[in-house]
Amino acid sequence: MTDGDHRTAHDNYVTELALAAGKGDRQALNTFIKETQSDVWRLLAHLGGVDSADDLTQETYLRVIKSLPRFAARSSARTWLLAVARRAWLDNIRHDMARPKKASAQVEHVSAISEATWSEWVDIHLLIDDLPPERREALILTQILGYSYEEAAKIANVRIGTIRSRVARARADIIAAAHPNHTQERKLS
Repeated sequence: MTDGDHRTAHDNYVTELALAAGKGDRQALNTFIKETQSDVWRLLAHLGGVDSADDLTQETYLRVIKSLPRFAARSSARTWLLAVARRAWLDNIRHDMARPKKASAQVEHVSAISEATWSEWVDIHLLIDDLPPERREALILTQILGYSYEEAAKIANVRIGTIRSRVARARADIIAAAHPNHTQERKLS
């Protein structure tokens, strides 16, 4: 079984759980949450930061529990769930617009990371955090969390070409920010 086959089988299983949970099956709801919680948390940690990931994950599941009776499986439950998580994150951004931005570089298990690795990790994290939100989201969904461009497009509620463009621009932005002299040299040639 390939990774794609495994992911499809898991998506089908999670979708069946969501449908059963929507009909009032509490065990299916508990299993649905256990099976999907790490994906939701990882997406939200990348989008909104580790500090807000727990709260946003909780908010996501509160919204999902209310919406499960109306879930019709037009897409996989995982895609639907991550779209709900994305909306929770966007709502949180709108709510927090008046507050100053918190420092965004957080790391768990700092003692296990060498100084060079730590420095690289912080640099990369800061470069990703500085991307415009749409580009950051597309890059995180496809390059960090491993979703296909099609899945990322469904989650972000945009066309697949838009996701491809945002990822390409995010990569270019990161390269330009990491190597400003390189991009200036290319413009001069």
